[in-house]
Amino acid sequence: MSFLAKTAIILSCLVFAGASCTGGRANTAVEQTPKPPENKPAPKPAPPPTLAEILDKKNTETSGPLGKVDFGNFTYPSPRGWQDIDSKEAELVNGSRHLTEEKVGLSLVAVKYGDATGDGEDEAFVILRVDTGGSAAPHIVYVFTEKAGEPEIIWYFRTGDRADGGLKRVFAEDGELVVELFGQDRYIFNQMETLKIIEDEPQLCCPTDFTRSIYKRTPSGFELSGDRLTFSLAKPSSPPEANLGDKKLEAEKSGKRK
Repeated sequence: MSFLAKTAIILSCLVFAGASCTGGRANTAVEQTPKPPENKPAPKPAPPPTLAEILDKKNTETSGPLGKVDFGNFTYPSPRGWQDIDSKEAELVNGSRHLTEEKVGLSLVAVKYGDATGDGEDEAFVILRVDTGGSAAPHIVYVFTEKAGEPEIIWYFRTGDRADGGLKRVFAEDGELVVELFGQDRYIFNQMETLKIIEDEPQLCCPTDFTRSIYKRTPSGFELSGDRLTFSLAKPSSPPEANLGDKKLEAEKSGKRK
């Protein structure tokens, strides 16, 4: 091979980046460097079982006037036991009120709608979480109606913590308010949930029962109507037990009399 021919081959190899010359011929195959895997965002974890029904999309819209109210920027009365030293009201800004040494922390969790008074118009059920600074997660539920174009609170109550009397669901049915709390025979009495009954001590993460109770509108708010029904989450097919706390209390009294 002449000197000029060899020089032409060498120049050809230099022109094609990554090419190699074997036996006087150019190999233009280039090795591909594998691309690193894309960093995809991790899927959001499912809400804990005690919050699943509060955070679902059911009953979160209404065509009524309350659907236009910004409950994330609103001032609420504080229930007994959660009031600040200097104020009985709490203002939410952009859905929250920061916890401090002087103030109770609050966060907007959800707003549900339904006719709880039987007048054909939707009420709003505003659910706030009390930020305690620890793992406890009690809630406050505010029931609003519309009056002269403005939202008006007609009742509010505080629930327990997760499986210990925590809020499972609040909704309207047949013109009445239905409240479901985790635990046996838990219901709202005087703005707070009842104390736990005998042997009702589930793990906070994992409720085994819940209580459904119905409330009718009264001039001063709402009052309990009918039986309190305890349902088993461990045995969903089991029929509910009515007024379970009364039965256990009577059984305890009978045992002491014997």
